Amino acid sequence: MENQLNENDFLSENIFENVQASTGKRFGNYLIDLVIVYIIVIGLGIVYLLINPAAIDEIDDNDAGNNLLDRLLFLLVYGIILGIVEGIGKGKTIGKLITGTRAMNEDGSKITFSTGFIRGLCRAVPFNAFSALGTPSYPWHDKWTNTIVIDEKLSNFKERS
Repeated sequence: MENQLNENDFLSENIFENVQASTGKRFGNYLIDLVIVYIIVIGLGIVYLLINPAAIDEIDDNDAGNNLLDRLLFLLVYGIILGIVEGIGKGKTIGKLITGTRAMNEDGSKITFSTGFIRGLCRAVPFNAFSALGTPSYPWHDKWTNTIVIDEKLSNFKERS
């Protein structure tokens, strides 16, 4: 009987092994999510201009001093939007939904809203995207939140509470 229990323990531990998502899938997630965030930001900008048409006169394309500030502000907005989406989606963004991947805690449990939101804010750190280069991809926003992104199709994913 003891032999049978050990065999069952071995099977239960190994059947639900999580496989880390490939660098290619993670890059796909990034591109898809980036396009979605641009659509949201442009949509919000259009709504703002419809509500406040006088703001069009304040736009100055030649002001190079604000270019860096604009980019940093976009990084922050990008992080906040992805944080909210990933928090509500329990580890899923639109990109992850399309590619069949999911963010989860390293111990295999599902992420909370706060973990998803913090992952998003970590993405606002300049050069975070470069930290994802390499195989396997383990960017800063994963390291700092003790999370991983798994390939659900290859993982036999079973959510642990």
